[in-house]
Amino acid sequence: MIAIVYKLIPHLLSWFCIVLVLLRCFSVRRSVIMIAGISGFICGVADSAVLFRFFSASTSYAVIKSALGASFFLFWTIAVVAVYRSGERSTTVSSRARWFDSSFSAGVISAFIAIVSGAICACRIPVVDSGALTYAVPVLAAISLAYASLCIEKRISVSFKAAPLGAFAAVVALLLFSSSSLPRLDLFSPLSMKVMKGVHDFVHQFMESILIPDHLFVKPIVWKYIGLLFGKEVGFWGGIIIWFTPVLLIALAIGSARLPSVAHIRQGAQRRKLLAAAIREQRLQLVIPFFSIVIFAGAAYQSSFPSVEYWDPTPVAVTANQAGEIFIPKTGEINLEDGKLHKYLFKQGTREARFFILLGPDGQLTVDLDACAICKPDGYGQADGAVLCYYCKTLIPLETVGKPGGCNPVPISFIEKGDGVAIDGITLINSWVSTVQATTRVTEGGK
Repeated sequence: MIAIVYKLIPHLLSWFCIVLVLLRCFSVRRSVIMIAGISGFICGVADSAVLFRFFSASTSYAVIKSALGASFFLFWTIAVVAVYRSGERSTTVSSRARWFDSSFSAGVISAFIAIVSGAICACRIPVVDSGALTYAVPVLAAISLAYASLCIEKRISVSFKAAPLGAFAAVVALLLFSSSSLPRLDLFSPLSMKVMKGVHDFVHQFMESILIPDHLFVKPIVWKYIGLLFGKEVGFWGGIIIWFTPVLLIALAIGSARLPSVAHIRQGAQRRKLLAAAIREQRLQLVIPFFSIVIFAGAAYQSSFPSVEYWDPTPVAVTANQAGEIFIPKTGEINLEDGKLHKYLFKQGTREARFFILLGPDGQLTVDLDACAICKPDGYGQADGAVLCYYCKTLIPLETVGKPGGCNPVPISFIEKGDGVAIDGITLINSWVSTVQATTRVTEGGK
């Protein structure tokens, strides 16, 4: 129980900050926020428990991750619209603000955010041997923290009011920060991977179809620079741009919003006083967006340097018999059916290949290269129902290991016998060589 409480700390702290931001944004709807928020959090925990009880882990994580992805996409949409409308008259903005501050909108928004937050928090609770008492721990902690947020919010100066745009940025940032400590819910690493793969595919197709690798005007030095586009740094920095742009747009929209008109006021001192107050309020509203930038940075860091310890055994050297067959027994010093990833190293002359054997959740063994068809062959580690590509930090659910495509390990054909696994050595070496050559061809000169 103590271990579970310790794991829940970052998620509960995020929940505490989310409630505080919502209360500051909807300061006249405190009771609605508290009721909708606490109810939503309880529903989120219950929904997560039901998902993991009656559906597979990959499906359950996919549902929660989709909700996070939808929030981030909505955040992008609102940020773009906010910049487009930042120059509108204050009267139009005020009418939208009045609608946003209604009891209905405050309750719906708070409930949805709380449901997602509760579901993320419940993902930390192991499904096996977890009863109602275990799930009651995050619920009771969330209720206590929500009331603590209410007490603190009442002591904050009335002049410091969170703008709806800034509050939305902070809430999304806190949700993503909470999910970043769970590798299977993290969004930043998959985002970086998508960027890297997109650049990889575009450059590859462009150079192959348009310029052709042996084009007369494409000198070797050109390929050296093109090779830079195939590094993981491209995916990382591309992901950073997509990650931070919406919150910067929100800050730009708040900072460039029109000040109230004071032309109708005759007294110069009164006009200057009103303008100074409006500028001061505008600057205060930028505090939360800048706070959101820090939270987004924390989520990106947590994603890039996860604290999860991965099972990564040292590859065991194996040999082939006279027929070129590698035979690995299921039991002995290594038990292939213990659910752990077991790595092996096969050498044939000057060539070698790394591969692993893993028992999937369906009870079937799979043999795969310790590499994929996209990234450099840095290998995989195993933790929390998934394997991780060390190069691009992409998580592959155990349910999909053994299936080709994407960043999945390249599967190898094998024959499962009664007491072991038989693999053709020539097929293994050729698959490894072709995979490694395909992922390093461009960086080595494109030939």
